[in-house]
Amino acid sequence: MEETRSLQGQKVDKARIISLEKGKIPPQALDLEIAVLGAMMIDKKGIDDVIDILHPEAFYDKKHQEIYAAIYTLFQNSEPTDLLTVSQQLRKDGKLELVGGDFYLINLTQKVASSAHIEYHARIILQKYIQRKLISISSDIIETAYDETVDVFDLLDLAEGKLFEVTQGNLKKGSEDAGDLVKQALKKIQDISNQDGMSGLETGFTKLDALTSGWQPSDLIIIAARPGMGKTAFVISMAKNMAIDFGHPVALFSLEMSSVQLITRMISSETGLTSEKLRKGNLEAHEWEQLNVKVKKLSDAPIYIDDTPSLSIFDLRAKARRLVSQHGVKIIVIDYLQLMTAGGSAGKGGGNREQEISTISRNLKALAKELNVPVIALSQLSRAVETRGGSKRPLLSDLRESGAIEQDADIVSFIFRPEYYGVTEWDDDDHTPCEGQGEFIVAKHRNGGLENIRLKFTGHLAKFSDLEEGFSSEFQSKMNAVSPDQFISPKDAFGIEDDGGDVPF
Repeated sequence: MEETRSLQGQKVDKARIISLEKGKIPPQALDLEIAVLGAMMIDKKGIDDVIDILHPEAFYDKKHQEIYAAIYTLFQNSEPTDLLTVSQQLRKDGKLELVGGDFYLINLTQKVASSAHIEYHARIILQKYIQRKLISISSDIIETAYDETVDVFDLLDLAEGKLFEVTQGNLKKGSEDAGDLVKQALKKIQDISNQDGMSGLETGFTKLDALTSGWQPSDLIIIAARPGMGKTAFVISMAKNMAIDFGHPVALFSLEMSSVQLITRMISSETGLTSEKLRKGNLEAHEWEQLNVKVKKLSDAPIYIDDTPSLSIFDLRAKARRLVSQHGVKIIVIDYLQLMTAGGSAGKGGGNREQEISTISRNLKALAKELNVPVIALSQLSRAVETRGGSKRPLLSDLRESGAIEQDADIVSFIFRPEYYGVTEWDDDDHTPCEGQGEFIVAKHRNGGLENIRLKFTGHLAKFSDLEEGFSSEFQSKMNAVSPDQFISPKDAFGIEDDGGDVPF
């Protein structure tokens, strides 16, 4: 839909046309527009207070849009802003006569004495703009709703998407020139250099964070593995780390397990009590105390779980938007991609399965960009891994059902545990024991390097954690083989006598 129409040879805002057709004046605050522009030209502090609140389209009067655009240009170029410089900028842009010349600019500055309350005035101007925008969006929705050829679920998605843009203040804009984008990039680099920690969201896995600098906003991350490798265990461990240790709100869409099953596994990982014990409820007195104390952190963690089965990409986008808007969710996790559907309603397919997966993958990347948060999708691998001779380490070609997953993703990674296949040593030069370990393989990284990162896997807790440097994997595997309430001695671990001295690990 066009945002403007031609009216008596002039371009007029669509909301204005709709309001005039209904005999109503569009929402506006011309007196405040004059006050804000005048204050910005007489007081630099006024610019600092409102430059991040308003944009040219927020002004109702076309003249005021051009004047604000000139002020904004001067601000971006770090040049002084006053009556003379604004006049000069408008003259350079060929817009001075359009706004009424120097006489109109002088009148603006004479209307105000200071920049007091300018921020409050600017927010009212923005509110009026949002009202006009809602009128325009509503008109588009009404007009499209009468079109019988438009799918109703596509219309719902369109409507919610446009309203979400208004809610976030992230309204559709045109292309940006390289100069503005370079300034934004330099500012981001400067901000990153001045801050402690990662530029993205920390996962709690040290080597992974060092490689990626944390999960980055707008990235689509695929984590793939064969069944039983620990995909869900990895994202549960990661979600727990992110929410409890770093306070990042996490949304987890579980299409395979119920929300109660998922949170029970998190409780097991956090408390050190096996899922079997929690499922049967046969805990000792000290274990009940351990449960009640350690579960407090998890109950306060900003983790939001949705276990809707056969979730469609349409429903996911709607739910994700609400979670980001209402709870400030910073990362979205889907377990897992192949259980999703592409249709907006039950029974509505997206062609064959490969095309459907392609549609889902493409929409997940679009969702990550729209919400500016990382989206992690778990994925199954094909059976080719099992039938392949030699190493069972996954390859990009093993991604199941669609090459579009590899194409759309910013990061493609695999989880690989050799002991699942009865292998006891890594295939490296040292033949290091691999029991109780897993490998997080970064096979594609659009903005960084590739690496195979080894992690500790605690089987009875279904938990991944950092593999401590210098820690014997042989001793670790023995530790993983016993329950947490058992003790393993140095003699059992290494075949040495405990003489009361220092243990060599």
